[in-house]
Amino acid sequence: MISEKSTEIKPQTHLLELNLAELFAYRDLLLMYVKRDVVTFYKQTILGPLWFVIQPVLTTIMFMFVFGNLAGLSTDGMPQPLFYFSGIILWNYFADCLTRNSKTFTENQQVFGKVYFPRMVVPLSITISNLVRFFIQFAIFILIYFYYIFYTNAVVTPNITILLFPWLVFLAAGLSLGFGIIFSSLTTKYKDLTFLLQFIVQLWMYATPVIFPLNSIPADKQWLLVLNPMTAVVETFKYGFIGQGVFSWTHLAYSSGFMVVLLLIGTIVFNKVEKSFMDTV
Repeated sequence: MISEKSTEIKPQTHLLELNLAELFAYRDLLLMYVKRDVVTFYKQTILGPLWFVIQPVLTTIMFMFVFGNLAGLSTDGMPQPLFYFSGIILWNYFADCLTRNSKTFTENQQVFGKVYFPRMVVPLSITISNLVRFFIQFAIFILIYFYYIFYTNAVVTPNITILLFPWLVFLAAGLSLGFGIIFSSLTTKYKDLTFLLQFIVQLWMYATPVIFPLNSIPADKQWLLVLNPMTAVVETFKYGFIGQGVFSWTHLAYSSGFMVVLLLIGTIVFNKVEKSFMDTV
C-alpha cells in the first residue's frame, strides 16, 4: 500500500511534455546547480572571476588589431572597442551556453544513473548561471559606452530599440538552450559531434555580425546571414545601444519564431533520449 507521502516516479508520456510543475518543485536543486556553477567555474584559477572581464577585453583588443587594423574591416563608423565588445559579450554567452549544454548527458551520466530529478534542470542551470558572467561583461560594456558618450566626439546615438535588450538576452538564452539540448541528445549516440560542435561554433561566429556590420555585406546577399537567428540578436543590440547597424522587425520576428520551433524540437528530442540514454552513453 502506497502511503500518502509516497512519490510515484514514472516516465513522461508525451514527448512535448515539459512538466513545468515538476521543474518548479525542484527549484532548490536548480538554484543549487546555478550556485555551484558560479562558485566553482573559476575557483581553481589564480585570477578567479576576473576572467569574466579579462576574456572579452583581450578578445576585443585582438579583434581590433587583426580585423580592424590588419584586415581593415569596416565597423560602420562605430568606435572599434564598442563595436567588437558589443558583439563579443552576446556571442560569448550564446556560444558558451550552447557548448556546455551540449555535454549535459555525457558529463552527468553518473548522476543521472543514480538519482532521479528532471534532467532539464541541468541545461537550465547552465543557461541561468552564465547570465552572471554575461551581466558582469555587460557592466564593462556600459562603462566603455558611457566613456564614448560623455568623453569623446564619437557618434553614439541610443534609441528606443534599446528597450528590446531583455528580449535579446532571452533570445540568446533560448537559442543556446534549444541547440544545446539537441546536440546533447545526439552526442549520446554520436560522440564525434562533441568535437564537431567546437568547430561549428567557431565558424558560426564568422557568419554572425560580430566582427563586421551586416550592412557591409551586399544587399542581395544579406538574407543568407539573416538566416542565422543570432544575426538579428547581435544587430538589434548594436542598433539599440549605438544607433548604427540594421534593425528589422521581420528579422527579429524570424529569430523569435526560430527559437520557439527550436525549443519545441529540442524538447521532443531531449525527452525521447532521456528515457534510454543510459543504454547508449
